[in-house]
Amino acid sequence: MMLYLGPDHVIRGPAGLGVVHVTLHMALREVFGALSTDEVLRKIRLADGALRELKQAAPRIGVCALNPHAGEFGLFGDEETTLIRPAVERAVEEGLLVSGPLPADTLMPQARDGAYDAVVAMYHDQGHIALKLLGMHRAVNVTLGLPIVRTSVAHGTAFDLAWQGRADSGSMVEALRVAALLAARRAARRGEIGEGRRAVAASR
Repeated sequence: MMLYLGPDHVIRGPAGLGVVHVTLHMALREVFGALSTDEVLRKIRLADGALRELKQAAPRIGVCALNPHAGEFGLFGDEETTLIRPAVERAVEEGLLVSGPLPADTLMPQARDGAYDAVVAMYHDQGHIALKLLGMHRAVNVTLGLPIVRTSVAHGTAFDLAWQGRADSGSMVEALRVAALLAARRAARRGEIGEGRRAVAASR
């Protein structure tokens, strides 16, 4: 899952901002056991591929630390040095534009202001809360690693609002727009220029 916000007066980067999660729907007590260097690296690669498609250039990726203050040199844990930094170093060796691990509370404002196109978060709330504070009703859920384009709203089903005329459709509209944009980019890459132009026109 990548949560994504397109560029606007809040998100100042030209490609918007994507947040990819290393772990998602699990209890916090299970997060530490689910993290590994390979998993962090895999999510860095997914973030690079997704934002490369949206930016049409190599994206800048910031990787969150797990512990407060990025572990404070081992005072609050060593996952930054034993798990996360090795993944960042391997990604850099592959030619990706990656920095980290960085404290999430300073990384997210920098990403909002355009210093990064994507953030790799270690767990659900680390990424979700920050992005939804920036644009709850514009956020899009983009599923990465599939052979097809799949987007959806970035919130739940809200059965408590169903059929009352009070639901905000902003996230659905953005999900459709982002899906059309991604489909157009993929069609153009395959040489299906006519279809790509139609998809871009439909997304405007």
